[in-house]
Amino acid sequence: MALALIIALPFLGVILPLLAERLGRSACAVATAIAPLIALVMLLSEQSRVFSGEILRAKVQWLPELGLNLSLRLDGLGFLFALLILGIGLLVILYARYYLAKKEPMGRFFAFLLLFMGAMLGVVLSENLLLMMVFWELTSLSSFLLISYWNNRSDARRGARMALTITGGGGLALLAGVLLLGHIAGSFELSQVLAAGYAIRAHELYPVALILILLGVFTKSAQFPFHFWLPHAMAAPTPVSAYLHSATMVKAGVFLLARLYPVLAGTDWWFYIVTFTGLTTMLVGACMALFQHDLKGLLAYSTISHLGLITMLFGLDTRLGAVAGIFHIINHATFKASLFMAAGIIDHETGSRDMRRINGMWKYMPHTAMLAMVAALAMAGVPLLNGFLSKEMFFSQTLNQHKLGSFDWAVPALATLAAVFSVAYSLRFIHDVFFNGEPINLPKYPPHEPPRYMKVPVEILVFLCLLVGIAPAYTVAPLLAAAASASLGGELPEYSLAIWHGLNLPLMMSFVALLFGILVYTFRQPLFRWYAGLPSMDAKDVFEDCMRGFVGFCRGITGGLENGSLQRYISLLLASGMIVLVIGLGSLPTLQGPVALSPIDGITALGLGIMALAALVTVVFHRQRLVSLLMLSVVGLMVALAFARYSAPDLALTQLSVEVVTVVLLMLALFFLPAVTRVESSSIRGLRDFVLAIGGGVTVAMLAFAVLTRPYDSIAGFFLANSMSGGGGSNVVNVILVDFRGFDTLGEISVLAIAGVGIYAMLDGLKLIQPIADADGRNWARDRHPLILATLSRVLLPMALLISVFIFLRGHNLPGGGFIAGLVTSVALILQYVASGVQWTQSRLPLNYHRMAGAGVLLAGLTGLGSWVFGKPFLTTAFGHFHIPLVGDVELATAMLFDLGVYLTVVGATLLILANLGKLTQDKPGKEVL
Repeated sequence: MALALIIALPFLGVILPLLAERLGRSACAVATAIAPLIALVMLLSEQSRVFSGEILRAKVQWLPELGLNLSLRLDGLGFLFALLILGIGLLVILYARYYLAKKEPMGRFFAFLLLFMGAMLGVVLSENLLLMMVFWELTSLSSFLLISYWNNRSDARRGARMALTITGGGGLALLAGVLLLGHIAGSFELSQVLAAGYAIRAHELYPVALILILLGVFTKSAQFPFHFWLPHAMAAPTPVSAYLHSATMVKAGVFLLARLYPVLAGTDWWFYIVTFTGLTTMLVGACMALFQHDLKGLLAYSTISHLGLITMLFGLDTRLGAVAGIFHIINHATFKASLFMAAGIIDHETGSRDMRRINGMWKYMPHTAMLAMVAALAMAGVPLLNGFLSKEMFFSQTLNQHKLGSFDWAVPALATLAAVFSVAYSLRFIHDVFFNGEPINLPKYPPHEPPRYMKVPVEILVFLCLLVGIAPAYTVAPLLAAAASASLGGELPEYSLAIWHGLNLPLMMSFVALLFGILVYTFRQPLFRWYAGLPSMDAKDVFEDCMRGFVGFCRGITGGLENGSLQRYISLLLASGMIVLVIGLGSLPTLQGPVALSPIDGITALGLGIMALAALVTVVFHRQRLVSLLMLSVVGLMVALAFARYSAPDLALTQLSVEVVTVVLLMLALFFLPAVTRVESSSIRGLRDFVLAIGGGVTVAMLAFAVLTRPYDSIAGFFLANSMSGGGGSNVVNVILVDFRGFDTLGEISVLAIAGVGIYAMLDGLKLIQPIADADGRNWARDRHPLILATLSRVLLPMALLISVFIFLRGHNLPGGGFIAGLVTSVALILQYVASGVQWTQSRLPLNYHRMAGAGVLLAGLTGLGSWVFGKPFLTTAFGHFHIPLVGDVELATAMLFDLGVYLTVVGATLLILANLGKLTQDKPGKEVL
C-alpha cells in the first residue's frame, strides 16, 4: 500500500496548486510541495529495509491472463531514482517559486510538474513491465506539457512536438520489445523476467527484442542519432530543464539499461550496440557543447555527452562498469541540476543566455558565480568533486575491455578525447560567463543576486557535489551499493570510493584531459572559425520538413485509396481478402480434409434456398429501397431460424431482436432518401462487382469446405466444463458474456454508449423537410398515427416489458440475458414512438437515455471494481444459493448486476439513436410530425 501511495501522491496533489494559486505564489509552492514531501518521508522510512537488500513488493491482479497486473517493486535501484525524483523535485518547486514571472500561471506549471513526477515514480517503481510502459508514455505526454508551457512561443511548441514525436516513437518500439521479452520469459513480472536472463539471451528473438528495447532507451536518453531533440527542449522554463533534462526524464532510458542489465547484457550484440552508441553520443555531445553560445544549449549538449558516458559504461559489459554507470547517474543529477538552476538565475537577472553578452558576472553576483563554478568543475571532473570519482571509474573500465583486439586502445583514447572537450566547455562556462570583461547590452542592467531562497536549491546540490567528492565512503556509498546490487542482481564486484588510488593510468588520463582541455579552450578561436564555416542547420527546421514530407506522403497514399467511393473501399477489401485466402488455401495439399460432411436435410435445404433467393432479390431490386429492405429482413429472419435449427437459441433471439431494431432504423433513415435510385455505375464497374461477388463467394465456400472437412480443437469444451463451476450458470453463452469475456463486453457496451451519444450529437438540432409523396407521386397517408396501431402498441408494451424482464432474469441459466432483454425493451418502446409520436411518448415516458446509457456502463464497471474489494481479479463473478421468503431457494450472482449494466446501456443507446431519428421530420420549422 505504501508503494502505491508514493506513486499516487503526486497525482492526487495535482489539484492543490490549482486551488492554492489564488492565495499567492508562496502558498501555491507550499501546496505543491505537500504531496512529494509526504512521499519522500514514506520512501525514506523504507531506507533501512532496502539498504539491507530487501525487495519490497505490492501486487493487485488486474488482467492476469494478459500478464497485466498492478505490481510495484522497491529495491535499491528504484529507491535511488525515486529519491532523485522526489528530492530534486522538491528543490525545483522551491526554485520555480522565484523563477516564474508573476503573470505566468504558476498553478498550471506545478500541476504539470506533479503529473510528470508521478509518471516518473511509476516508471522506476513498477514491477510489471506493461504497467511500466503506461507510465513511460505518460512521462512523454507530461513532458510535452512542460516543454510547451510557454505555448505563446514558437520554439517552445516546436521543441515540445519534436520531443514528443521522438520519445513517443521510441516508446512504441520499446512496447514491442517488452512484448517480445514477456513472450520469451513467459511473464511480464520483472522478477520472473530477471530470472529468465539466460533463456532470453539464448532465444532466437533476443536480437530483435534487444534492438527494440534499445530504441526506446536511446530516444528517451537522447543518444545519437536521436540526440537532437534535447537541445531544442531547452525552450522550456529552466526549472523544467533542471528537472526533466538532467535528473529525471532523460535518466529514464539509462534507468532501463540498469534495470534490464542482468537480462540483456553479456552478449556481443549488447556490447557493440550499447558501447559504440554511448561512445559516439559522448563525443558528439562534448564537441557540440563547446561551440554553443546559448548557456542552456551548452548544458544541453553536455547532458547528451554525459548520458552517452553512462550508456557506454553499461555497454562495456563489466560489473564494475555498471556500478560506475549508476555512480555517475547520481553525480550527474546533482551537478547538472545545479548548473541549470544557476543558468536560470543568470537568465532571470540579466534577461539573456548569450555567453557573448553575459560576461563578468563574478562582479555582479559573486555568490551565484561561486556555486556555478564549483558545479562546473564537478562536471569537468576536477579532483575533490563528485564528478572526478565516477569519471576515474569510467576511465578504468575503458582500459579493461578487450573485445576489439588490436584496436582496444581506441576506446580509452576516444574517451579521453571526449573528456578533453568536457573540460574545455566547462572552462568556457566559467570564463565566458563570470569573467572575460564586462557584460554587453544586457536587457536587464545591472544584474544582481537573485532572491535568497532561489539560491538555496543550488547551494544544497553544490554542497552534495563537495560532500560526495571529499567523503564518498561516508555519504553516497550505502546508496550506491544498494542501487548497484539491485541492478546487477547479485554480489557487487570489488571497488573503492577512495579519493586517492595512487599514480595509475586512469589518473593520468584525467590529468591529460585537464591539460589538453585547458589548451583547447585557450586556443579555441581557430576551432570557432572552423565551426562557423560549417553549413548552418537547424534541427527544428529539418525535423519539421521531414514531418511535412512524411505527412504529404501519407496524404498522397490516403488520397489514392480513399476517394470517397464506398464501392471502391469494399472492392479493395474483398480483393485483399480473396488474395489472402487464395494464398492460404494454395498451401494445402488438398482442399478436402479427412472429415466427412454432414448430410443436409430437407428443412435445412429449404431454409438455405429461401435465404439465398431473398439475398438475390435484395441485390436485383436494390434500387427500390423498400423492396430490398423487406428482402433483407427475410435474410435476417432465415439466419435467426438457422441458429435455432442448430441449437443456438441465444444467438437466434439476439439475431431476431437485432433484425427488428435494424429494420426500424433503416426505415427511419430511408424515409428521407429517394424511394428509387438511378443507375450510376458504369458497365466496367458492374463487371468488376460481378467478378468480385463470384470470386468472393467461391473463395469463402472453399474456405468453409476446407475447414469443415478437417478436425480442429475448439475452446467450447473449456466453457462447457467450467460454465457452472466457474460462472454459476448453465447458459454458457451468457456466462461467457458476463464472466469469462466480461472485459470484452464492458468494452463493447462502452463503444455502444459512445456511438449513441455521438449520433445524438449529430442529430441534435437537425431538422429535415418531410417528403410529401412517394416515387410514383402518391401522397403519404394523412393519419400518421393510426388508431389501431396506437391502441395495440399500448396493450403490447406491458407484455413486452414483462417478457423482457423474464428473459433478463433467466439469462444466466436459460436462453436470454441483458443484451437480448435490452433489445426487446427497445423494440417495445420504439413501437410507442412510431405508433403515437415522439411528443406523446416522451410526455408519458420521461426517460433520460443519456443517463441510462451512462448508468449502464458505470454499473458494469463498478461491478468489476467490486471484485477488488475481496482481493479478486477485475470482473470476477461471485455466486451462491440463497433462501428468500415466499420465493424459495434461488441462485444469485454478481454477474446479474453486470448484466443489468448491459441492459441499461443497450436500451439507452438504442433509444438515443432511434428516438432522435424520429424527431427529424417537420412540415414546417418547429413542428414535429412523428
